[in-house]
Amino acid sequence: MAYLRILLILAVFAFVQASAFAAVSSDFEKMALALRDKAILKIEPPVVSSTAAPVSSRYQWKRNIVTTVFWVGERPTRNNPVPNTKSSWDPQWHRSFGGFDNPDPGSRRNFITKSFSPRQNPFYIALPYNDVTQGTTKPESRKVIPWFREAFEKVGKSVCKGRWVAIRHGGHVAYAQWEDCGPFRTDHYQYVFGDDRPRPNLNQGAGLDVSPAVRDFLGMGGKDVCDWKFVDAKDVPPGPWARYGDNNTFVLKQRGENLNVADRNNARSAPR
Repeated sequence: MAYLRILLILAVFAFVQASAFAAVSSDFEKMALALRDKAILKIEPPVVSSTAAPVSSRYQWKRNIVTTVFWVGERPTRNNPVPNTKSSWDPQWHRSFGGFDNPDPGSRRNFITKSFSPRQNPFYIALPYNDVTQGTTKPESRKVIPWFREAFEKVGKSVCKGRWVAIRHGGHVAYAQWEDCGPFRTDHYQYVFGDDRPRPNLNQGAGLDVSPAVRDFLGMGGKDVCDWKFVDAKDVPPGPWARYGDNNTFVLKQRGENLNVADRNNARSAPR
């Protein structure tokens, strides 16, 4: 009888020890897992969700647009019957720019002609719409131009001239200012501001003209295919397009000169 009592006591003792060991093991496992989680948080950055809108989300790319090259001082040809000594907005464009923007690659360096420093931005483009005619603002302009209200000053003054555009080709993006109207048309707002495609013309339906500086930066041919879209000046990064020109938003801001309404809105957040 005494022998059985001893065995029972030993069994109870063994059970108590096993239970205590299990509890300690469980606590140890929990502690180890907690330490591991803390270590992981130190190594891996936390995932942060963002609801910010993409840059320039109000403007969409116009894709696969046949693009031709034009330049200040260009003489008329069969496929380009209008001389470029003047623009749709500047009857003295050749003089305002500072001279002939020679497109010959051998006559250019650092995206400008070797013969002079341009007085206007050498990164310029033309699109087939003009918002003014015969000294007055076209009636549809108020409805179709996205920035009309913020840029309008007075009747007959363009809110399109000087507007910034991004041009994409071959994995590169250049930025330029809208300084003339064409190719061929000045009334196709359905394409420039809407979803239309460029209409047929002598240059295989070209819908964008770019300057020699844009051509050189993008590595384009004389006639090529590009994407383009409007951008606000605050979204234009630093680059060769910000170096020259009395019409250049960035140059004017750097000089501290007074800007007109359109330029003030363009330059408000533009990088220096």
